[in-house]
Amino acid sequence: MSEDRDAALKALDERIAEAKKRQKPLPPKDEHYSQAQQGWRMVTELVAGLLIGFGIGYGIDVLLGTLPIFLVLFTLLGFAAGVKTMVRTAKEIQDKKMADEALKKRE
Repeated sequence: MSEDRDAALKALDERIAEAKKRQKPLPPKDEHYSQAQQGWRMVTELVAGLLIGFGIGYGIDVLLGTLPIFLVLFTLLGFAAGVKTMVRTAKEIQDKKMADEALKKRE
């Protein structure tokens, strides 16, 4: 009885191995972002910089009692930080695209 079981298991292993050979593996999926998603990412970075700068400036103004001075100053600094982050993201996207194009030319 154990010989029948061993033979059946061996036959099953062979069928599984055969099925695995026939099945073509799926190519790995790359993380791909559409241009709209990249645009929203950049807009979000800009707005986040503005809001953080606004919050810090408003908080300092409330603590010191000098309402518009630090609010304006830190809002402008937040805007500059947001633009800087957007430029860095755009450069990252451009570098990735150029690397992909160079890779395609090699193939």
